[in-house]
Amino acid sequence: MGKNSRFCFSNLSSNLPITCLITFTTIFLLRVLNVIYRTGKPLGKRVSPQWPLSTLIVLGSGGHTAEMINLLLVLRKERFTPRFYIAAATDNMSLQKARVVENSLADSSETKGLSAEFMQIYRSREVGQSYVTSVWTTLVAIAHALWLMIKIRPQVVLCNGPGTCIPLCVIAFFFKVVGIRWSSIFYVESIARVKRLSLSGLLLYKLRIADQFFVQWPQLQRQYPRAHYVGCLM
Repeated sequence: MGKNSRFCFSNLSSNLPITCLITFTTIFLLRVLNVIYRTGKPLGKRVSPQWPLSTLIVLGSGGHTAEMINLLLVLRKERFTPRFYIAAATDNMSLQKARVVENSLADSSETKGLSAEFMQIYRSREVGQSYVTSVWTTLVAIAHALWLMIKIRPQVVLCNGPGTCIPLCVIAFFFKVVGIRWSSIFYVESIARVKRLSLSGLLLYKLRIADQFFVQWPQLQRQYPRAHYVGCLM
């Protein structure tokens, strides 16, 4: 083998990792763009109208849970089952309210035999926590969210603004990209947001993570045209 051949082989070997990285990055970005393009579009024949859909419901403290409960009251329970409720680890009240709703449905003939599970997730950052220590707690929260999403693998995600929904929705979107599970994400902005979106809503809207994005005030829909105005749900 001549010097030129050895040089070419050596040059090719040294560039191989870079070439593989560029190829993988390109394929991944194309897949992300494809998922964004398909997000919000009908699933077609992949999901039958009669099939139950495993549903993740993200609860938040205060008004977030009250609004979500109102949504659950009109939800087709036999269609969206089993249901998995998730709230922050320090938020026991929201899960108690969800249990009350589920218990009220326990004896209903249309929902008999349907299941619901209640879970808690670590917060990325508590109120008043320093940003230095929140780096570690954020990593723990992301790892916990990933473990929960691997366990649940929901087909539908319902959320309306609590910060705990962000890692869950991002992971659900990532699952779409890598082909683990296609989860339809429905986000309903809080009625308290009249002129601008919450940080959670803004992130999901700008990043195009939510399949369907709903607002309760017409001026919000005019400001964010991809959102759907549904009126006041409270």
